[in-house]
Amino acid sequence: MQPLRSRWNPSLTRLLRAGWVALLALLLAACHQDMYNQPKVQTYDPSTFFADGRGSRPNVPGTVAVGAAQTDDYLYTGLIDGVEGDVMPFAVTRELLERGQEKYNIYCAVCHGESGYGQSMVAQRGGIVPANFHQQRLRDVAIGHFFVIITNGVYRGDPERDGYQSMYSYASRITPEDRWAIAAYIRALQLSQNATVDDVPPELRASLGN
Repeated sequence: MQPLRSRWNPSLTRLLRAGWVALLALLLAACHQDMYNQPKVQTYDPSTFFADGRGSRPNVPGTVAVGAAQTDDYLYTGLIDGVEGDVMPFAVTRELLERGQEKYNIYCAVCHGESGYGQSMVAQRGGIVPANFHQQRLRDVAIGHFFVIITNGVYRGDPERDGYQSMYSYASRITPEDRWAIAAYIRALQLSQNATVDDVPPELRASLGN
């Protein structure tokens, strides 16, 4: 009797392998064709089905994206009847000011400085003039002014005389709530640098020392 190994046909082995490969290729092709190559309209493709010739359909009028509803005009604009408001849209707490400080140090301090005097490396080398929050003009503005500027940005100045005083909009980077927190912190910075004894509650003035 011949050994079992000697009776095995190498040609049959190759044939079986080729058959399995072909079957696998057919299965993969079958799955791919229906899912990938089905008729469909890609973004911005034209279409003869609709009267306007566009495959992409316009948004239904009045559509609001999830999480994009703005039901409080003042919260999202900082304006009351078109004028910058001088009240916060929510209560100011220690936690809010700490949040404002955190966001201020991330987004604002690089230009305006951590103390708000407009003294920073960007001011020295960037060719712009960051606002000094402690100047009388900005001490007198409504708190909504800071929210509006953070939201919309600002551009003004004479580049030949005093450089550009400009800032782009942070609306896409900072949420409305955090913009208000920054505005509140800026007001706290102003108070910290311009406070008087009269700003201290009477019951605490004795603890100030001499």
